[in-house]
Amino acid sequence: MNLEKTITEELKKAIKEGNKLRMETLRSIRATIIEFNKSGIGREMNDDDELKMLQSASKKRREAIELYERAGRTELSDKEKAELVIIAEFLPKQLPDDDVRSIIAQVIKDSGATGMKDIGKVMGAAMKELKGKADGNLVQALVKSGLENL
Repeated sequence: MNLEKTITEELKKAIKEGNKLRMETLRSIRATIIEFNKSGIGREMNDDDELKMLQSASKKRREAIELYERAGRTELSDKEKAELVIIAEFLPKQLPDDDVRSIIAQVIKDSGATGMKDIGKVMGAAMKELKGKADGNLVQALVKSGLENL
């Protein structure tokens, strides 16, 4: 089942249950899907498009959480965290940090990187390998750490 159908079904369930937060979150995802469909690209949304859209929504929530916490607005931060949990249901399962570390170590070894000057080459290969399976900020931090320790 594609993401659009899944979101629509989940939205119907949330409406029946009266779960306001889940309804709002699913409606925002659905609005993004509709926006994509009306963008005039002339093709169906594929798995990569779905992944990018969900990652973007997730990133927006993480950034909002950070801003709200800095401003001391815990009630808004908590709402964003709850929305992030809902969005994460539709994202591929994230790899544990240890698995990400080992994959990055292998990418560094395979690329023949010798130091920080090779960060672009390593990041490109690492993100291709870990697409949708790990947060980009985590990958970047682990790549930098791995290259600094060479």
